[in-house]
Formats: sequence, C-alpha cells, structure tokens
Amino acid sequence: MRRFPLLVLAAVAAPLLLAQGAVAQTASAAAPADPVVARVNGKPILRSDVLAAHRQLPAQVQQMPLEMIFPLIVDQVVSSRLLSEAGRGQNLQNDPEVKNQMARVEDRVIERVYLGRVVEKAVTEEKLRARYAEFVKKQPAGEEVKASHILLEREDDAKRVIADLDKGGDFARIAREKSIDPSGRDNGGDLGFFQKEQMVPEFSAAAFAMKKGETSKAPVKSQFGWHVIRVTDRRQMAAPTFEAAREELSDEIAREVVDAHVKSLRESAKVEVYNADGSALAPAPAPGLTPAR
Repeated sequence: MRRFPLLVLAAVAAPLLLAQGAVAQTASAAAPADPVVARVNGKPILRSDVLAAHRQLPAQVQQMPLEMIFPLIVDQVVSSRLLSEAGRGQNLQNDPEVKNQMARVEDRVIERVYLGRVVEKAVTEEKLRARYAEFVKKQPAGEEVKASHILLEREDDAKRVIADLDKGGDFARIAREKSIDPSGRDNGGDLGFFQKEQMVPEFSAAAFAMKKGETSKAPVKSQFGWHVIRVTDRRQMAAPTFEAAREELSDEIAREVVDAHVKSLRESAKVEVYNADGSALAPAPAPGLTPAR
C-alpha cells in the first residue's frame, strides 16, 4: 500500500479522536447509503466517518482520487478508534484535562454553528441580487487594450527602433533582439490585454490614447526606461455576471453580518479585560494629555 507523510496521518487522526463518542452513538443507524466499512472490537466504522476524516485533510490531499486514499483513511480511523478505546479503558473521559479540552472544542463548534446560522439567515437571494446591482454600478463596463512594447534604456535607442519600424521592421523580432524587458525575449513584447490601472500611468496614458494597429510615434518614458508601444487590439470589458460574482458578494455580506453581530453582542455585554498577569489595565490618558515619561 502506498504510504503518505506523517503530517497527513496526523491530520486524519486528530479530529477523529474528538468524534469517537458521537460515532458510537450513531453507529447503529447505519443505512445502505452509509455502509459499515470496518469494525473495531465489534463496533462499526461507517463510510460517513471516513468521509468526515477526508474533509479534514489538507486541500492538496483532498484533491487526490478518493478511491486511492480511502484504504489509508480507513486505517487511520481504525487506529484512532483503538486509541480512543484505550483511553476510555483508563477512564480518561472523566479526566479534568480531557473535560477542559472538550469544553474548548465544544465552544468552537457552537461558535461556528451559531455564526453559520446567522449568516445563512442573512445572506438571502434578495440581498445578493441587491448587492450585485450596487456592484455593477460601481464596476461599470470599461475598456481593455492589448499592446506590445519594446523597452530600451536610452531615448536615442528607442528613437532608432521607431525609425526601423517605420521602414517596415518586424516588431516582434526587434523586441526579441533589443528589448530589456523579459517579455520581449519570451513573446516578442506582447503584454496581452490590460486595464488602465494595471500599468504605470505614463504607459497607460500613451497606450489608451492610441488606435488599434498604431505604434507610438515617440518614445514613452517611465520609471523602467523608454517604451516603444504598439496597440494590437481594444475591447470593452463586460461586467461580471451575477453567478460569477455570487461567491465574492456572499462573502462580503457574511463579513458585514458577522462584524455587526459581534459588535451588537459586545455592546449588550459586560466585557472586562486585564493585563496578561491578571492585573488591572492602566487607565487610558485623557484626550489632549501626553503621558509622563
């Protein structure tokens, strides 16, 4: 069987150690859609247990075919179940350290479920559509330019290149031979499509003022050197579709909802904060007064 790094094994095992009690309580409810895939001392391990462990793996491992790593995950669930049972055999479920850690885990789970339900209730289709309408107004369709350039260190060199182009010189060939920008050597100076704000101001001002097929009649100076620019295409940018923007807008609304909800909870609660040693915080200086040194 193929082996994977110990980090992966630990990622599988850790959450399972916290879930043994819940698994034991639900094991008898196994259905054909959730078959038993292993047994440990007669107690079943369900396919859903293995899938839950799979969701805890690093993203790059989750992308691997499940059928390839399924036996490995089952093996780790078995190991976790054995370790859990061994601990229960020593009555560790009643150990103060275990209870303290389980209380912390419970707090985190409650927090996630609570916030998840708050967000689910708030992020409605109606709100998403309304936010999309605002988004489109703020992000109107704009223009993109596709251009190539030849970058030179000196203005005189750039003027000579323009003269060569006026005589019918091949832009891409000259870019590969003379441009100090790596794009010249790699693809004949082709920069692809870009928006105005994606380039330095001097370059964008010149490129967006040119027509399709036009070459700059004079070198364009920027912080990188002297540019000879040729605009090869122009196009209008379409605003993102609702479906394309849905996830970003949903996350945006969710962040706002969570921030507002936490702020509301803080305002209605009595919160006291102390120094790291438990002592009282020093009073904040009065406005306009400089603390004594």
